[in-house]
Formats: sequence, C-alpha cells, structure tokens
Amino acid sequence: MLVLLPPSEGKTPAPDGARPVDLGSLSSPVLGPQRERVLDALVAASALPEAVEVLGVSPGLEPEVRRNTGLRSAPAAPAAQVYTGVLFAAADLAGALDAGGETARRASDGVRVVSGLWGALSPADRVPAYRLSMGVTLPGVGRLATAWRPHLAEVLDARAAGDVVVDCRSATYAAAWTPRTSGEDAPQHVAVRVLREQDGRRTVVSHHAKHTRGVLTGHLLRRPGVVASVDDLAKAADELVGTALLDAAVTEGGRGRLTLELVVA
Repeated sequence: MLVLLPPSEGKTPAPDGARPVDLGSLSSPVLGPQRERVLDALVAASALPEAVEVLGVSPGLEPEVRRNTGLRSAPAAPAAQVYTGVLFAAADLAGALDAGGETARRASDGVRVVSGLWGALSPADRVPAYRLSMGVTLPGVGRLATAWRPHLAEVLDARAAGDVVVDCRSATYAAAWTPRTSGEDAPQHVAVRVLREQDGRRTVVSHHAKHTRGVLTGHLLRRPGVVASVDDLAKAADELVGTALLDAAVTEGGRGRLTLELVVA
C-alpha cells in the first residue's frame, strides 16, 4: 500500500534549537539534486520585493514567505509534526510513528507527502516549516508540477509497482506524478473522492474531504490486515461506515480509472 497525501498549507515550525534539515538524510535520496535546486530557487525568490506575488500568497503571509530565506539553517522536525491542518490532525501520522511496530512501518514506508519543495517525503523525514505550493511557477525552475514530474516518476514508479496506490492528493499535487496504467507491474491506482449526502443528494465537498481523507489514512495505518488489493481497500473503507462514513464504494470510470467514494453526512 502506498498512500499519497498533499502537504498542509500551514506548517508548524520545529522547536528552537532543533537541528536544521539534512538533505542527504531524507528518503528517496535520488531527489537530492532537484531538492537542492528548488530550495535555492525558493530562498532567492523569497528575498525578492515581490516575493508574495511570486509565491501566490496573500500579503498577510509575508512573514512566512520571508522565513523561507533561512530554510537551510531553520530548525527541522519530522514532517508528521510540521504538517498540520485538518487532514493531518485526523490522520495523526506523528502518533502512528510513535506507536512503533507495524503501524510505524506503514506510516514511514507506506505514506508519501508530495511537496512542491521536497518532491516526496516520508512522514519521518525531518524538514523545516516553509511556504510553497506545487502550483507555483518558481523563477529559475518553472512550474513546479512540471519540474518535479520526471524526478518523481523515477522514485514513485518503482515504489508503486505492483502495489495499491491510495491517492488523497488534490489536483494541484496530482499533476506532479500519475501512476502508470499499463505494464505487468502497473499499480492499482485509486483516487479518493469525498461526497456529502443531504436530503438524498450527494455533492462534492472540500473542507470535510480533507478530514475524511485523514480519517481514512489513519485507519489504513492502524487497522490489522494488509491492504494488498483494491478489494482490501474497499473492505477497509467499509469498516468506517456507521462511524465516520455513511457509505463507501470503489467505482470504475473511463479508461479503467478507479475511485474510492466516501460519503459523509
């Protein structure tokens, strides 16, 4: 099983005095040269007078943008602690890592956060808080989703081969890598979609979608049994029906695309 998550927009800085990021120690070291390139470009762009506009954020976030200029020396902490927000609160990746055993192994090896700065991270990777979206066109690098695509393919194609990919990313981050759909070891790729049911009608939701994807992620990490097929994933989602969900089902669309539809009240 490979669960793909988007990063949270907001991040919690590591405690003062914590060691800075060591790019050589991050998972998927083959991404190192591209991480260096994007990091250098982000530091430079964040020092520009027009940095807020370049990074596409509101003026109120200028302090976070300026903080990017010191990323190489900023304190770092596990990504599971740095990424905060609705999805990550529901998934509690930090708690999964702390649990040890199979739960910690699944969190460390079976979850990847796709990032505009780092490419892809394990929740255990130590990084500083930063501000950068995958949707940004970064001076010297270009559109980040496009710039990361060949590098992520090199890493994630091999990791996902023959596995079940549970895709909880937004479209912005999904643009950086799409699992192969052909070949003997092509993964079973299942996008997670959250719907709300009211008065018999089902509509797509946004805020609740983050929470529900986080609930699903946390459940997949902690439940007994291995998710080795789409059927296993459907069974795991069914276990949430009656508690966090009204309904859950895997549907097939055009070109064999699979979607796990989670229905909330």
